[in-house]
Amino acid sequence: MIDTVFYRKMTVADVDGVLKVEEEAFSLPWTRDAFVQEMTTNLHAYYIVAENDQGQIVGFCGMWMIIDESHITNVAVAEQVKGQGIGEGLMREAIRVAREHEVVLMSLEVRVSNTIAQNLYRKLDFKNGGIRKGYYTDNQENALVMWVEFK
Repeated sequence: MIDTVFYRKMTVADVDGVLKVEEEAFSLPWTRDAFVQEMTTNLHAYYIVAENDQGQIVGFCGMWMIIDESHITNVAVAEQVKGQGIGEGLMREAIRVAREHEVVLMSLEVRVSNTIAQNLYRKLDFKNGGIRKGYYTDNQENALVMWVEFK
């Protein structure tokens, strides 16, 4: 059980910690270079890390903000701390940052089998959009597109 979690903007120095969470969470993880590129060359990228009180990264959330829209690129929480509200904390922080940047619409894709994540997104007022057939290349699973509009 984690006592304290801090949410902050990710930096290049965080890439190795984020990569550990990414590799644990996904069957086709992003590469170290992909995260470095997000931090150094993608002007639309904004990533948030969840850090415990020992300075260990226990989760992250990435998004791209383009004009008044935001797209969540990835969200992951370390296996040992799942179920402790960190995913929700990351999403709430992403929403706060997006709204601060005058974003009016946020979207994401989620595996149709990932009902835990879908329930979290619905709790945060995301609505079902459509289905992207065969979206996930590891097993051709469909993705559910979800979105929320900020008023």
